[in-house]
Amino acid sequence: MSTLLQSTPELAVAAGPTGGSLAWRRFRRNRLAVIGLAVVIFFVLFCFVGPLVYHTDQTRTDLHAINLAPSAGHPLGTDAVGHDQLGRLMYGGTVSLMVGIAAGLLAIVIGMVWGSTAGYLGGWVETVMMRVVDAGIAIPALFILLVISAISTPHVLGLIVILGLVSWLVPSRLIRAETLTLKNRDYVLTLRAFGGGHTRAIGRHILPNSISTIVVSATFQIADAILLVAYVSYLGLGVQAPQTDWGGMLSQGLDAAYAGRWWLIVPPGVAIILVVCAFNAIGDGLRDAFAVRGR
Repeated sequence: MSTLLQSTPELAVAAGPTGGSLAWRRFRRNRLAVIGLAVVIFFVLFCFVGPLVYHTDQTRTDLHAINLAPSAGHPLGTDAVGHDQLGRLMYGGTVSLMVGIAAGLLAIVIGMVWGSTAGYLGGWVETVMMRVVDAGIAIPALFILLVISAISTPHVLGLIVILGLVSWLVPSRLIRAETLTLKNRDYVLTLRAFGGGHTRAIGRHILPNSISTIVVSATFQIADAILLVAYVSYLGLGVQAPQTDWGGMLSQGLDAAYAGRWWLIVPPGVAIILVVCAFNAIGDGLRDAFAVRGR
């Protein structure tokens, strides 16, 4: 069998590992990326499955359990209205992760469509579309978020849409650059020669071959979206009570921290840092893995 593989290069290549398995193998060698993936899985289970195991009431106040220090009954203590902090960390994390992941994916979808269309069509269409992107990048996303949040009362769906609409600009530039290199490949030129439409060329060839750029960019966009949610909520312009997120918990616990009640500010702060660093580590690992695959 080994002689056959050595004498037949085609069979040897076919019997070797696929591009996906090579990328996964390279990803596993990146310890920080694997740790990041484990951290993300932990927090997803903690926030979405944890409340099913650790039941708490996050809507009603309990005046008999105000500002309690961590104990067996309340592992992370309670806040100024008697809410269990461990349960609130799960509850707030559900909002932070849901908004961050959904907004990051929405930004990628918009940027993917915009960037691939601009890069594929070229000419004046590309010029106009990319000038729109340049103008949008010149305006800080946080400033836009603060203005919109001050005008209207944000909710979970509203934050997802707003964050997605202010975060798609950078991914669109990355995907447009990838499209410029792919649209002159033989398989795309052949499709166009046989009368294939622009939509088919983009949907069947451009975007599938840009998947590495899309996936890597998605992880960074999710991390950025989680940070933006925390910024807005910390300034008091995030989701309104009784809903909360990790940024809102930081804002509510800031004054209490000066009084020595560290359990109101340390857990949500650590959660934000760990999740954002984890998504960034995953993005770095995926970028290295796909780069090896491309070589």
